[in-house]
Amino acid sequence: MSQYRLNLFIQPEHARRLDELAARKGVSKSSIVAAALAAWLAADTDHQRETAMARRLDRLSRQIERLERDQTIGIETLTLFVRYTLTVSTPLPEAHQEAARAQGKARFEQFVEQLGRHLLRGRSLVRDVAREFEPDENPQGNKAADTAAADLMSASERTS
Repeated sequence: MSQYRLNLFIQPEHARRLDELAARKGVSKSSIVAAALAAWLAADTDHQRETAMARRLDRLSRQIERLERDQTIGIETLTLFVRYTLTVSTPLPEAHQEAARAQGKARFEQFVEQLGRHLLRGRSLVRDVAREFEPDENPQGNKAADTAAADLMSASERTS
């Protein structure tokens, strides 16, 4: 690597501090100045890197906001369903409870299988409803839905 010789004029205070730093670190003054110059010139690269990072963080923030919205919709839907079910369901007589448990188990297994199929197809009712009100410019595949569907299917097999 070839090097260029430069004659520089610096303030006496900077020269004194450069001498002290070189003696303390055991390196040449040229290497300190070269490192400082490289850091100064890399500032543009740092700015570009920072700008790219800011764009990524903005994108992640939007994705998290969508996840929070979807989660809120899911929780509210489940809460309303449970409240409605508990409000309109009448208690069963003791004689019918065993048959109701068996029917409930069969219905739950059907529900889990149907949900698994729905998720494996990559569809999401929450996303479908949200798109009606707020179209998404960048639709992407949903690996999380595939994972959730596989988990549901395996959970269904374990309860059988």
